Amino acid sequence: MTFHYLESADDPRVADYTQLTDVHLRKLREPEEGMYIAESSRVLRRALAAGHRPRSFFLAEKWLADLDDVFQQFPEVPAYIGTASLLEEITGFHLHRGAMAAMHRPAPLPLGDLLAGAQRVAGLEDDSSRSKGAPHRSRIAILEDLTDHTNVGAIFRSAAAIGVDAVLVSPQCADPLYRRSIRVSMGTVFQVPWTRIESWPGDLEVLKEAGYLVAGMSLGEGAITLDELVAQDHPNLALVFGTEGEGLRPETDQVLDARVTIPMMNGVDSLNVAASSAVAFYATR
Repeated sequence: MTFHYLESADDPRVADYTQLTDVHLRKLREPEEGMYIAESSRVLRRALAAGHRPRSFFLAEKWLADLDDVFQQFPEVPAYIGTASLLEEITGFHLHRGAMAAMHRPAPLPLGDLLAGAQRVAGLEDDSSRSKGAPHRSRIAILEDLTDHTNVGAIFRSAAAIGVDAVLVSPQCADPLYRRSIRVSMGTVFQVPWTRIESWPGDLEVLKEAGYLVAGMSLGEGAITLDELVAQDHPNLALVFGTEGEGLRPETDQVLDARVTIPMMNGVDSLNVAASSAVAFYATR
């Protein structure tokens, strides 16, 4: 493999990494170019394990040995190496997490394929842990219009840890493959199948036709408690999470099969959406 040693922050070959602040990422540079950034050797390895393809590697020389097996796997992919100060000048921050890679953004999964895969995986897991003849159980999370990349990343981490089968994001939801989302998720965004819904909330009917009960986490009128939802024992369940300020859209609320609330104590009216998702995932696992 050929390693390219950088001498200037103006080197055009590392344009993918130039001043990668979250402000720049929010300008949709990465989706337009069909790429995203994997930051840290751990996150990079999780992306590769998920089958994603690297465009280039970007690291300080001291990390070469640590990633030698990766370089052997992708000898055709350029690796750009520089001093810590030069890399910081290029990226706009101190690179202290090992290495970065510019990755090709995978093509989005069609919604039908994702649902079929989620139910198939759930069935395989149930066959190994439940008695024969018991219903397969699939759990899906849906994120409506979340704007905070930290919350999106945290929700993916909980989804991976607790065994949620898939995540859907609405057209206006923050991108799970932004740098902050990936970092907060610790790379678990690559482990949980996800896709962006094209028609919202119209495509909720696709989930219902696939056998899912669609439950929105809401403080709205007629809401049942999370414990009551669990007691109903739905085999296929999709949980919808809205923005912290306004909650779910009115048009979304109208098509829900159920509204669900987590009872609060001590005058607290609600939880952060990432915290509420972890509670709901665990209760309905």
